[in-house]
This record gives sequence, structure tokens and C-alpha cells, in this order.
Amino acid sequence: MPGDEHMEYKVALKRAAALCSRQEQCSSHIKEKLNSWKVSDEDAEQIINLLVKEKFLDDQRYSTSYVRDRFRFNGWGKIKLTVMLRQKEIPKPVIEEALNQIDQKHYYQTCARLISEKSATLKETNQFKRKGKLFRYAAQRGFESDLIHQILSYL
Repeated sequence: MPGDEHMEYKVALKRAAALCSRQEQCSSHIKEKLNSWKVSDEDAEQIINLLVKEKFLDDQRYSTSYVRDRFRFNGWGKIKLTVMLRQKEIPKPVIEEALNQIDQKHYYQTCARLISEKSATLKETNQFKRKGKLFRYAAQRGFESDLIHQILSYL
């Protein structure tokens, strides 16, 4: 029946809007949810467009809050943040704009603090091996090699 399909659309729209109002979401996550709810591609696209139009869904807003929170609470660098947002199918210009919100001085200080805290826990006495471990640690957190080398040169 045509009425059943229309009802599915309305229910999916309500559920997606509820998800977006509870927590900031990206469009690829909502698309995945709609697919898991067996919503047709055409209806899913309409729902996403409506959510964007009604400001429930905004990839720029999502990216900015994602970058801010993961940097502040997890201590992630720009490389890791970029990779994680690319996995969520966020466009490159949107990612770059979100990353530009990070204060450079605070970014440098965060990387230096993480390296310093890690250094205090290392038992390695060989300076070369010690710096290698610290470099790998900061690189795994997503910080750029130039920045890591700059900070390690002061140790």
C-alpha cells in the first residue's frame, strides 16, 4: 500500500530528527542509520536534505565540535582528526575549516605536554631510543612530524 511507504518515511524522519537533536551527527552516520532501518535511497536522500534544511544536520557544525572535543579531551593531533573525519565522509574543505579553529599556540602546548607526560613514564635511558619512543607516541596521537621534532629538540 502507498500509505505504508509514506508512514515509513515519516517514522524514519522523526527517528533521524530525534537522533540529531540529542547529539550532533554527520550526514554519513544518518545515512547509515536510514539504511539500517531499510529506508529507500530516495527517501533517505529526502530525509537528509530536509534535516539539513531544518538545521538538524550540519556537517560543518559537526566537524567543528568533533575537532574541538577530540583535541581537548583525547589530545588528538590534526592528522588523526583529519583521518577520522575523512572516514565519516566529511569533505576536505569542511575538515580544513574545522581544523583552522584550533589555536596554534594551544596546539603546540598540548603536543609538548603530551610528550612531557609520556617522557616522565619512560624508563629508557638511551636518549636516541627515548626520543624515538616519544616521537612514535606523538605521531600515533596524530601530531605532525615537524612539530614533534621541534618539541623533541628541546628535550
